[in-house]
Amino acid sequence: MPRCSNDAGWDACHPDRREGSGCRSGDNQADLSSEGRMLHCVQHGKTGEPVSVAGGFTLIELLVVIAVISLLLAILIPSLNKARSAARRVVCSHNLKQVGLAVNVYTGDHDGFYPCAQDPVSTSPAYWLWMGRGWRKWVQSYLSSIVDPNNPSVLLCPADRTDPAQYESTSYSYSLAFYHSPEQIDTMDDKSLTYSNPKPSVRQGVSDVACPSAKILIGEWSSNHAPVEQDLGWWCWEGTRFFLFADGQVTFLKAQDIRPARDNLPDANLTLHGIKGRDYAP
Repeated sequence: MPRCSNDAGWDACHPDRREGSGCRSGDNQADLSSEGRMLHCVQHGKTGEPVSVAGGFTLIELLVVIAVISLLLAILIPSLNKARSAARRVVCSHNLKQVGLAVNVYTGDHDGFYPCAQDPVSTSPAYWLWMGRGWRKWVQSYLSSIVDPNNPSVLLCPADRTDPAQYESTSYSYSLAFYHSPEQIDTMDDKSLTYSNPKPSVRQGVSDVACPSAKILIGEWSSNHAPVEQDLGWWCWEGTRFFLFADGQVTFLKAQDIRPARDNLPDANLTLHGIKGRDYAP
């Protein structure tokens, strides 16, 4: 015979079945099954109030959420990378514009002559004036902040991946043609002559530049914004770089768009006829 519970919870669930009412188990129309009574009591509790059951994500729902997030990342990450690359190009272009202004002020203070010194400008370590760390000290006093390897300021492209120690955190090179005469440049037909057996430097003036809009003054050595596997800088026909021209404009150019120099490379150091010649003809 089914046992009746006198528990308060049972009374709360079935007020019509209090003490003395007895238990009825045979009438299926009038009574709930034992399982139904248990479920009913569990759902309403001892107080008669509905009990909320905490829900959760099913496995399928979780997989759908993960798939949606993955899709959004696949769409957004390339866009974010493009935006970051574009921002770095803007900063690099701005760097060269600031350098161009510094060189203009320098020439104004030096009777219209470009930076000039006898190579090598350093022997320990050895480097030449046209190298980024070489011409740095000639313009650093004309820049807005102190410039040194620990604070390269506008001399470092934000996209430059070169080991900072290799070139002392400098990204831009200065054309050798601005401190050698056109006659000297026209006798130099190999890139090695830009860093060995230096010829005596000859100051070149702003008025000596025949085509300011076509002669590269300073530019990125490496293809920082369009990386190439073996980047040899101005000594290879690969990559794209920012260049500052003698007239102050900054242009983003492929190496293939630059005219061959004396060494048959896109080398602004050895431009045919030096500052009388052209590196680029738009």
